[in-house]
Amino acid sequence: MEHDLSPPPFPSWPDVAPDLVNVAAGRAPADTVIHGGIWVNVHTREALPGHDIAIRHGRIACVLPDASAQIGPETEVIEARGRYMIPGLCDGHMHIESGMLTPAEFAAAVIPHGTTTMFTDPHEIANVLGLDGVRLMHDEALMQPVNIWTQMPSCAPSAPGMETTGFEISAEDVAEAMGWPGIIGLGEMMNFPGMAAADPQMLAEVAATQRAGKTVGGHYASPDLGPDFAAYVAGGPADDHEGTCEADAIARMRQGMRSMIRLGSAWYDVETQITAITEQGLDPRNMILCTDDCHSGTLVNDGHMNRVVRHAIDCGCDPLVALQMATINTATHFGLEREIGSLTPGRRADVILTSDLRTLPIEHVIARGRTVAMDGALTVDCPHLDWPAKARQTVNMGAPKTAADFEIAAPAGRNSVTANVIGVVENQAPTKALKRDMPVTDGKVEPHGDTCQIALVERHRATGGVTNALVSGFGYTGRMAMASTVAHDSHHMIVVGTDRAQMALAANRLAEVGGGITIFRDGEELALVELPIAGLMSDSPARDVAAKADNMVAAMIACGCTLNNAYMQHSLLALVVIPELRISDLGLVDVRTFEFLPVLEPTT
Repeated sequence: MEHDLSPPPFPSWPDVAPDLVNVAAGRAPADTVIHGGIWVNVHTREALPGHDIAIRHGRIACVLPDASAQIGPETEVIEARGRYMIPGLCDGHMHIESGMLTPAEFAAAVIPHGTTTMFTDPHEIANVLGLDGVRLMHDEALMQPVNIWTQMPSCAPSAPGMETTGFEISAEDVAEAMGWPGIIGLGEMMNFPGMAAADPQMLAEVAATQRAGKTVGGHYASPDLGPDFAAYVAGGPADDHEGTCEADAIARMRQGMRSMIRLGSAWYDVETQITAITEQGLDPRNMILCTDDCHSGTLVNDGHMNRVVRHAIDCGCDPLVALQMATINTATHFGLEREIGSLTPGRRADVILTSDLRTLPIEHVIARGRTVAMDGALTVDCPHLDWPAKARQTVNMGAPKTAADFEIAAPAGRNSVTANVIGVVENQAPTKALKRDMPVTDGKVEPHGDTCQIALVERHRATGGVTNALVSGFGYTGRMAMASTVAHDSHHMIVVGTDRAQMALAANRLAEVGGGITIFRDGEELALVELPIAGLMSDSPARDVAAKADNMVAAMIACGCTLNNAYMQHSLLALVVIPELRISDLGLVDVRTFEFLPVLEPTT
């Protein structure tokens, strides 16, 4: 079915200003009046009882103690019954693909949680399908009943020379996308070494964005806050979400950036950074809450931005400050303070009714002036794009794999070797660079203890390439393997296992189903999450995908893994812009130096 890909008709403030003025003055009726609530004003950080909100053409006309003069025969009256009226929640930085869902299904999953605005960076699909993939994500985003703005991806590949992607994004691509209606800025500038070194392409992308008057997203994953950080900021990125400690948040805000602190499925970086506000007393208007990466299980079972706001409050943040960080702060950062982020005249009528500011139950969600969710249930349709065949045929790894493809050969005559090993860190994106003594059997390095094998299987151009290395921290036992075509950011196929035959089974299974995640143990498939769109997403309902994701988590546990949200750790093992060690199709990457390391230390 073909869809109209133009943005849903939604009037601009100037177009409807006469009607808004007349409604506010009591000369014309409102379309909707929310009656008798506590007005949470994020501009002044106040909760003001006994107020009404009058809405016309999907925008707020006025907020008054009594809007009875704005009620006409056809006006819908929503009774707030003394509940808090808060702005719809905004996610300042996120990747829809991490939810394993298309934009439509992601919107359907998060609207009942009170998310009415998202700033998304589709750099996952950019690595698989290039600018065409970004366009598909952008177009479906514009079809939704809530606000989804797209940041044009900046780095595909994320680190040139360190990996090979399905497609590359150029400065010309960025300049073209800046003219699209839903593009709000440039996605996270992950190539921080390139930016600090004044790489011409990176600077050209930033320049195209700034000339368009749009926001440049940041990604500075290095712990070095000295000259390289200063050089990075000088290049133009206006925010950063890669901080993990209080010093990171403070450094970013002092340099004029917005510190985006995230709570995703596996990233727990709010508690360690929000102390810059709660204990050090810095201005909270320079801090923004975001999720970055949330998989479907988290969305269905735990929530979205409502979960982040609750967590910030639990970490000692004043509820009104936490709400600012998820509404007006975000809107202001992207130049949209006059459009979203507060319950004030002219803004889009994105409103949540909740009976408690601390526990934040999401009881009624209004977006653009109409009810979109009630008591956790979606009340509107989220239209789907007709995704083309090219987006569903992206797993091209060549000939079927065998156990021999996953062998790591040891030097002749050795019974053991010293290996460079990727060390997984629970609840954080960074890894550790470890060294482990590994046993050798019949000339092949064998998994041992908590160290198992990891492989990156090329899946974009059918080269047949397989890069093998070692990883520690998952805790797997027995004969098992887990494979995923979600492998940030190059999105080849990551296979982790304790047995090479199981690794081959898992890889071949994903080629068969067109992408996704699978877990094998002793020749039996324990779990499968099909992700047929770019090998990253499903267009099935979020609950269906979440159920399969829950089964995947249970299978990981059955194989001995005890890490929290270990799947997210698995999917990031190829992200060659976050220290310390990562794997790519070109080898084992030391992200501290952006050099390749041998898997096995040379013999002396």
